[in-house]
Amino acid sequence: MVREKSAVKPTEAELTLLNILWKIGPATVRQVHETVSATQKTGYTTVLKILQIMHEKSLVIRDESNRAHVYAAANSETHTQSSLIKDLISKAFGGSTSKLIMRAIDESTSAEEINDIRQLLNSLEK
Repeated sequence: MVREKSAVKPTEAELTLLNILWKIGPATVRQVHETVSATQKTGYTTVLKILQIMHEKSLVIRDESNRAHVYAAANSETHTQSSLIKDLISKAFGGSTSKLIMRAIDESTSAEEINDIRQLLNSLEK
């Protein structure tokens, strides 16, 4: 079965590594491991295996031209987030973006975030 690249949804562990790659850019397994180890206990071989699986799933690309392979996210952070949100809206909110937004905004939403949302809505209306 051939999967469309954008149809593959990253797992929580894969998203953790993607967030690192989006933040630091293309990196070796060692660099990714050092970054993830700053916040959680994860073994080097675990990071390596997850990156290998992500490569098989086309979530990352791998440069094999040097001894230490360099991994990079195959898609931008925005593309991945949009894909995940579309999937969530479809599955959990019956296709309704407004239901998602109403559920997401609550008393913990900061005044700054509300202002950013208001500005976005105003720009979309123009």
